[in-house]
Amino acid sequence: MNAPPVTIDTSAGSCCAPGQAMDDGTAHDLAKVFKALGDPTRVKLLSMIVGSSAGEMCVCDLTDPVGLSQPTVSHHMKLLVEAGLVTREQRGKWAYYQPTTGTLADAAKALLG
Repeated sequence: MNAPPVTIDTSAGSCCAPGQAMDDGTAHDLAKVFKALGDPTRVKLLSMIVGSSAGEMCVCDLTDPVGLSQPTVSHHMKLLVEAGLVTREQRGKWAYYQPTTGTLADAAKALLG
């Protein structure tokens, strides 16, 4: 079961006034996105998917470049899906991942205002 992607509301402009703490929900959502990118392997996996000429990559093509087993790569990909940075589509026994648009930009905008 896939968790819904993280959505960060940036429609109200800056997330908070200078010197004021953001609300707990926004902080939790932002932390989830940035925590997913806190591992160099996940950053590398995301950059490979974003840079793919096909606009997606199969998990089978992600294992060799990072030198990890398929179950380990799948674990990393699960965290990227939960953070809303990629989507996952099951095709037969293989999972294909596509980058999402906006999640990372929205997170940066909410943090920086």
